[in-house]
Amino acid sequence: QVQLVESGGGLVQAGGSLRLSCAASGRTISGYSTGWFRQAPGKEREFVAATSWSGGATYYLSSVKGRFTISRDNAKNTVYLQMDSLEPEDTAVYYCAAAASGIVSGISNEYDYWGQGTQVTVSS
Repeated sequence: QVQLVESGGGLVQAGGSLRLSCAASGRTISGYSTGWFRQAPGKEREFVAATSWSGGATYYLSSVKGRFTISRDNAKNTVYLQMDSLEPEDTAVYYCAAAASGIVSGISNEYDYWGQGTQVTVSS
């Protein structure tokens, strides 16, 4: 199976930046698409960004487009989410996920493997 572990979350002031990492282990994720989701208290899980294995295709939530960048280093089996110009509304637990289908999707049920989540808190 595939295991995913997120890191890089923390507390940051509005307007600041964070870089989240998602390290994959176990089976190779060659050909897998990967995505990031987030969930704030009292809210449903929300899609943030996704990318193909090659990194050539990306898909973003409208409110983060231009501020967040998803990328991956396949040699290191690692996916990243660079978050700039952070806002208090970005506060949530962020999860990475991988889909064996390779389809770039914003739908949670399309993904087969999930990380444990990392907390991002943005103060105003």
